[in-house]
Amino acid sequence: MISVSTDKTKLDVPFIQNFLKDIYWAAGRTIDEVQTTIDSSVCFGIYLDEVQIGFARVITDYVVFAYLMDVFITEEHRGNGYSSVLISAMMNEPVLKEVKIWRLATSDAHFLYEKFGFTVLANPEKMMEKKV
Repeated sequence: MISVSTDKTKLDVPFIQNFLKDIYWAAGRTIDEVQTTIDSSVCFGIYLDEVQIGFARVITDYVVFAYLMDVFITEEHRGNGYSSVLISAMMNEPVLKEVKIWRLATSDAHFLYEKFGFTVLANPEKMMEKKV
């Protein structure tokens, strides 16, 4: 049985860090850094028969803006619709229902997010960032 939970006590932090440390957008993230990101975000674990198979988190002010980050399903569980279950749970989470603007960055999963109403930014040149 598949389930999604926002209960941070259920999250398998070593599992999350082990996945993220080798993925292009989070390479090298330590377990302490992963824990800090979890502590500072609305988190979603996805579980198959109570075993965590994926994760996502949202940084938000709960009204104006939310940013999706660290969304993943383990490779052996991809292709079963679990990503859609996870994204749907995030989009329908009661504490996030007032959010007006959702953003994310992806290099390879546009097809997934488009199912939930995400579009490519019309004016990406307005976006700025600072890397440290």
